Amino acid sequence: MIYYKKAKLSDISKMQTLVQPEVEQGIILDRGEDEIATNIRSYILAFYDNMLIGFCALHIHTSYLAEIRSLIVKEEFRGKSVGKNLILQALDEAKELGLQRVLSLTYEQSFFEKLGFMEIPKESLPEHKIWADCIKCKHFPVCNEVSLIKNL
Repeated sequence: MIYYKKAKLSDISKMQTLVQPEVEQGIILDRGEDEIATNIRSYILAFYDNMLIGFCALHIHTSYLAEIRSLIVKEEFRGKSVGKNLILQALDEAKELGLQRVLSLTYEQSFFEKLGFMEIPKESLPEHKIWADCIKCKHFPVCNEVSLIKNL
């Protein structure tokens, strides 16, 4: 049975192991143990029995804007609504916090559009997003990710 829960510090090594292949391919940004620990409350994890099979983070940028980041689902569990359920839980949390919009930078545009996200120009992203995260990407400044946003 698949279940979802907020991350604990003891989950960090499992999270890094799960995401490592995507980091090596340049699909997801590498986040060190300290960065994950600092933001541990942002993460929602998916488990099958006691095996970590996916996670994402709801990273708050401002009092009205957050970002879905670091979405990963173990390959053999893709297509089973794990990613969708992680995003839906993050969106519920965003609503509870009183946020107005949630953005995503992704290679999986249609996945997010099915969940109500709409494409926006990258130039409309908060400047601190570009300098804090994008500059760490091995594809920067030539980025093929699509910017999407969902109004809550």
